[in-house]
Amino acid sequence: MNAPIVPCPKSFKATGGEVEIAAGSEIGFAGGSGARAAAGLFAEYLQEAGFSPAPQVSEGTARLTLVQTGDPKPDAEGFLPEAYEIEVSAASGIVAKAESAAGLARAVQTLRQLSAVREGGKLALPECRIEDAPAFRWRGLMLDVSRHFFSADDVCRFIELLAQHRMNVFHWHLTDDQGWRVEIKRYPKLAEVGSVRERTISGHHCTWPHVWDDTPHCGFYTQSDIRRVVEFAARRHVAIVPEIDMPGHMEAAIAAYPELGTGVFADVKVRDRWGISQNVLSLDDKCVEFCKGVWEELFDLFPGRFFHIGGDEAPTKAWEESADCQRLMALRGLDEPRKMQSWFTSEMQKFFAAHGRRLIGWDEILEGGVEPSAAVMHWRSHHQNLDIAAAAKAGHKIVRAPTSHTYLDYYQAEPVSEEPLAIGGLLTLPGVWQFDPLAGIPQEAQGAVMGGQAQLWTEYIATRDHLDYMAYPRACAIAESLWCGGAAARKFAEFRVRLAAHLPRLAAQGVKYCRRGV
Repeated sequence: MNAPIVPCPKSFKATGGEVEIAAGSEIGFAGGSGARAAAGLFAEYLQEAGFSPAPQVSEGTARLTLVQTGDPKPDAEGFLPEAYEIEVSAASGIVAKAESAAGLARAVQTLRQLSAVREGGKLALPECRIEDAPAFRWRGLMLDVSRHFFSADDVCRFIELLAQHRMNVFHWHLTDDQGWRVEIKRYPKLAEVGSVRERTISGHHCTWPHVWDDTPHCGFYTQSDIRRVVEFAARRHVAIVPEIDMPGHMEAAIAAYPELGTGVFADVKVRDRWGISQNVLSLDDKCVEFCKGVWEELFDLFPGRFFHIGGDEAPTKAWEESADCQRLMALRGLDEPRKMQSWFTSEMQKFFAAHGRRLIGWDEILEGGVEPSAAVMHWRSHHQNLDIAAAAKAGHKIVRAPTSHTYLDYYQAEPVSEEPLAIGGLLTLPGVWQFDPLAGIPQEAQGAVMGGQAQLWTEYIATRDHLDYMAYPRACAIAESLWCGGAAARKFAEFRVRLAAHLPRLAAQGVKYCRRGV
C-alpha cells in the first residue's frame, strides 16, 4: 500500500483496518521529559484539527501513547538519532516509540499526517506499522529576510511547515547589503539605520533603465523576537542556523557604521538594488572586534552548534584600491587581496571554536584554506574548480545546496511568462525531487556529506503568500529527497500520488502553494 505520507517512510505496512480514538481521550507518555513534550505538542496539533475536547497529557499508557526508549547524546555535529516506530492496531491502540526526543518529534509529524478527525471529534488512523529513519542528518530550508523582511510570526509559520515535512534545520539569512534584521545591543545603529532601505528597485534588476518604488522597506527582530522563534523551533526539534554574511554583503552594516568600510566608497546607504556590491568590510582590527561583538550576542541568543558566516561573493576591488588595506595586508604578510578573506575566516573560525561553536560558510570559504572544523555549504553547481572530494578528505563536513536543484527562487513552471517575477532559471518540481546530495561524490567522500537544503532568496518575494507559492510543493520534494535519499531508487509517479493527497492538508492550513506543474 502507498503510504499517505510526505516524505515517504522507510517502511509502511497497512492491514486495511482503522482505529478510532474517542473525542477528548488522553495522550499517554513514558520515558521522560522528551516524551512529555512530544505528547504536549501532538495534543496542540489535534486540538487545532478539531479533536475536541482538548486531549489531556498524562504519564502512563493510554490508547494513544508516545514512548522515549533512551537518552542518547548528540553526535559531533549536534544531531540526535531520529529513527522512530509507530504501530496502530485495534489491540494496542496507537503507540509511537523512539530512542530520542527528536525521533518522537518526527513520529508526531507522521501521526499528524495519518490522523483524520471525524464528525463528533473522533480521531481515526489506519491500522499500520511504520519503521522509519532519515537518510541524512541535515535536512534544511533557508529563508532570506534581508531583501524582504518577514515577521517573527511568519518565520514561526515557516518553521512549522518545514517541521511538518520532517526537516530539521532552519537556516536564517539575517543580514545582507539590503537590510540588517537582528538587534545587536552593543551596536544599536545596525537596527536603527541598517534595517531601513529607503527604496527598492522595481522589476528585474537586469532590466534597464532601473526604476524604484520609492517606498521605504524596514523591519528587524528584537532579541525578544529571536528568543521566541528559537523556543518555537526547539519544541519541534528544528535547529536554527543564523547567518551574518561577511566580509562581503555587508553594505547595510557599513551604512550604519561607516568606519567598518574601506573608505573607497563614499556616502554609503543600505543598498536599494540587487546583485553583488563591491563594498566590503575593511577587516582592520576594530572591524574584526566589531564582528566578534556581533557574534558574541548571537551566541547568547542561539543555542545551536553551527553559525553561518556567509563568505560568498566578496569582491577584492576595495581592498586593492584602499591604501590602508594595502598597508594592513603587508603588516599581516598577505601577498594578494584574496587572502584578506581567508585570513579573516581563519580568525573567525578560531573565535567560534573558543566559544564552542562550529563555523559554516558558502563554498567560497575554501578558497585560501580554512581549518577542517569549518563546514562547507556547496552552492555553486556551475563552479568546476570546487573539489568536494578534496574538501571531504581535508576533514570538512559538507551540506549540499546547489543552484541546479535547490534554489526555490527560480521559476518553477513553463511558460515562465505566466509565473510571478523571479530571479531567473527554471527549477521544476521533478527537478527538485531528483536532488541527491551524494550525486557525483566518490564513495570514500560520501561520509562527509551531512545532507542538504533548499534556498529561498527573497529579492522578488515580498509577501507570505508569494513565499508559500515559491516554497510549496517544491519543499515537499526536497524533504522527500533528504529523508529518503537515493534518487535512483525512488519513483516520481509514486511521489506524485502521495503529494496529491498531501496538498489538501497544506491548503487547509492556508498555504498558497503553486498548482502549476504538480
